[in-house]
Amino acid sequence: MFTKLSLVPTFKIHHVTRYQYEFPVRESANQILLFPIRDEYQQVAKQELSISGEPMVDIYKDFYGNEVGSFMNAEPHLELVIDTKTEVITTVRVLPSDDVPAEIQWEELKRVHTQFPFIDFLKQEQFNALDEVSEIVQSLESRLHTPLLAAKQLNEYVFRNFTYNKGITSVETTLDEIWKLKAGVCQDFAHLLLVMLKTIDIPARYVSGYICPHKNGMRGEGATHAWVEAYIPFYGWLGFDPTNNCIVDGVHVRLAVGRSFNDCSPVKGTYKGASSHTLDVGVSVAYEDGETSAEAPTLLVPQPVKVNNLSSNSYRRYMEMMQQQQ
Repeated sequence: MFTKLSLVPTFKIHHVTRYQYEFPVRESANQILLFPIRDEYQQVAKQELSISGEPMVDIYKDFYGNEVGSFMNAEPHLELVIDTKTEVITTVRVLPSDDVPAEIQWEELKRVHTQFPFIDFLKQEQFNALDEVSEIVQSLESRLHTPLLAAKQLNEYVFRNFTYNKGITSVETTLDEIWKLKAGVCQDFAHLLLVMLKTIDIPARYVSGYICPHKNGMRGEGATHAWVEAYIPFYGWLGFDPTNNCIVDGVHVRLAVGRSFNDCSPVKGTYKGASSHTLDVGVSVAYEDGETSAEAPTLLVPQPVKVNNLSSNSYRRYMEMMQQQQ
């Protein structure tokens, strides 16, 4: 059913995250998911992590098996910089042969529905347009195919029917807004594919990471990226990238998996102090011939965070000033 895996060259990834605060903040508590997954498809040859203030980083595994780092910065500071340099060797996955009859594969999916860890990856997100999305999925008659072909079909549907457009959505954009816009970026495409797969009872999970092709024009190249893994009976988890209409292979580097973006956010945290900050992120990727997508990880995505409306009441104003979500 499977053939020998082949190695692809090492990718060197430089990822910088910078928070800048309007006034000094303190007691910053942070969580990072910047440690690539280590398994038979992905090896981490080397990783260097540098954080301003040189805090001690506690590393542990979360519920979904992701490697997570947490750290505190108690001293007042105007800036937080998290800098990682990572070398990753990936292997090209061999696709399932899909020679098991479709009805047997769908029966297998029914059998695993009540088993860990599939329960979390089958729970459907509720939103106003869910019935409309479900009707479209049903009209495609995906269940007449094998789960693999059904996942390919839905992956292509998102790619064909939604416009890749940077800057019109954020991590806070809802599914209803994405569905109305019919546009967005990789996290939005992944969000929609998750919903569609679950409507036909295929377990699906969100994946964060990088896409590292050699200048072949793929969307999301040389940047943080997101896609979906679907559970294929008698095979396991297989990645689908609706942003590029492809099955995930050796040019995708996985950082974390979870139910949604919230489980996989590369960096998040809280702090005490001013309620306004800006976030900048930059990524560069060195390819097999030594060339890079950028000479250095220029901070590419400025994301100003607006001051919250603190006029509601004194207690809420105090709490929101003391602790802000990054």
